[in-house]
Amino acid sequence: MFLPTTKDEIKKLGWEQLDIILVSGDTYIDSSYNGSAIIGKWLYKHGFKVGIIAQPDINSPDDITRLGEPKLFWAVSGGCVDSMVANYTATKKKRKKDDFTPGGENNRRPDRASIQYTNLIKRFFKNSSTPIVLGGIEASLRRIVHYDFWSNSLRRSIVFDAKADIISYGMGEKSMLALANAIKNGEDWRDIRGLSYISKEPKSSYVQLPSYEDCVKDKDTFAKAFELFYVNCDPITAKGLSQKHGDRYLIQNPPSEVFSEKEMDEIYNMDFEREVHPYYKSQGEVRALDTIRNSVTTHRGCYGECNFCAIAVHQGRTVISRSEDSIIKEVKDIASSKKFKGYISDVGGPTANMYQIECAKKLKHGACSHKRCLYPETCPGLKLNHKRQIDLLKKLKSIDNIKKIFIASGIRYDLILDDKGCGSLYLEEIIKDHISGQMKIAPEHTEDKVLSYMGKQGKSLLKEFKNKFYKINEKLGKKQFLTYYLIAAHPGCNEKDMLDLKRFASAELRVNPEQVQVFTPTPSTYSTLMYYTEKDPLTGKKLFVEKDNGKKQKQKDIIVPKEHNIKYKKKK
Repeated sequence: MFLPTTKDEIKKLGWEQLDIILVSGDTYIDSSYNGSAIIGKWLYKHGFKVGIIAQPDINSPDDITRLGEPKLFWAVSGGCVDSMVANYTATKKKRKKDDFTPGGENNRRPDRASIQYTNLIKRFFKNSSTPIVLGGIEASLRRIVHYDFWSNSLRRSIVFDAKADIISYGMGEKSMLALANAIKNGEDWRDIRGLSYISKEPKSSYVQLPSYEDCVKDKDTFAKAFELFYVNCDPITAKGLSQKHGDRYLIQNPPSEVFSEKEMDEIYNMDFEREVHPYYKSQGEVRALDTIRNSVTTHRGCYGECNFCAIAVHQGRTVISRSEDSIIKEVKDIASSKKFKGYISDVGGPTANMYQIECAKKLKHGACSHKRCLYPETCPGLKLNHKRQIDLLKKLKSIDNIKKIFIASGIRYDLILDDKGCGSLYLEEIIKDHISGQMKIAPEHTEDKVLSYMGKQGKSLLKEFKNKFYKINEKLGKKQFLTYYLIAAHPGCNEKDMLDLKRFASAELRVNPEQVQVFTPTPSTYSTLMYYTEKDPLTGKKLFVEKDNGKKQKQKDIIVPKEHNIKYKKKK
């Protein structure tokens, strides 16, 4: 079933009033790839009456008042992507398209959506004392003092700027359910893990971060605050945090505990329509549905810790996988649909080939504070073995009505190369049956200096992987090729580095790359910290950072000239 979006739907369910109303910057796709849908279904599964208002008009009461006022709380999300990232390019040009909006035109998601929606609720429910809870990636990555690229300034925690009551950060199923139960039962919720909130007093037992005012005064102080924040993101080792904002304090409780395999199965075994709700479907086609309708999540989390990526802070550095049985059941359910045409778009997660690969020490004691799993080299404590992934893919291929299972999620080729037992077998399985014509990988750059600032291993691995890929293709009699995702204008990268990248791509990779994006400084990543402070956070040394939008574009144009970009867009 769909969660209700109108009064008529509420009446048909026999409900008088909703317990919780979710407000989202995305349209309502009933899918496990939609944060509001998965949280809403999870709360509904546990006995709460839940409705959704998607992309409300911020200039009118019509949408926001449509379902009345919830008993317990409002849950506000900017959507699956930070609203500023969704609305603007890396050079701050307004995006015309939005794949999560009916009709595809970017005209329904406001800038700083979490703030705008909170203000909307307060405007039309003026006398209400119902709490407003912020969630999703926008709130999660803006939960402490953070650098905001679009205003070129440090901003306060979003809970202050939105004038909301609570933030549920990270993957919110546990914290949101615990909060709903606490409010329902009249219990104190302030110690629930995974929540942040405003307090008049600091918590003496929590780590005290430098204040907002001190961070604004001094970039080194902000860097210290970010480091303390980052090392306290692991559910096992993290301490609570307190950060002063004016005469009040942000209190961040430790993260929600790591999900078990059983809990992951419970979440993803919920019934989803895999469709846009009819109320919104009538407003136009939603392009995102084409990708996610027949896609399957196998795990959450990523220990890659690329410096430009926020997954480590939002989903966590611990990979938690679903059971094989749960994944097979979901694929069978998809394959039994009358609309199914035989193709599973993706089976994966943030990094596809991290499924069922995790460090036993980390699962017991938490992530290491002094080293990373994959940088500067793969930790020997990470016992790499792709066998379970190979076995899973073979079982999925044998399901009735399946023509092809695609792997569209990112693949870490360093993991493949470091798995001496099954890495080559896994790659052969992917090449043989799970790509079509091309395999996409994300080296991000080719120059070791820039790669080190990105937190990625050197280019020698890329050459080794390229050779292995084409050797297996030759063995299988296939003519498939690699495509490369690359980043321009990352902190530490200059025009010479891009010219060297171009030469390397031509001489060693034998390609003219087409997929190059300009680095976007998103909140709460190490790369964004480098961008703002213009320093290497490890050494404190001065770092070149390109901040001129025209010169950023020039770095990209070295690899993909403007005339090629125009042709490529028309071709797409």
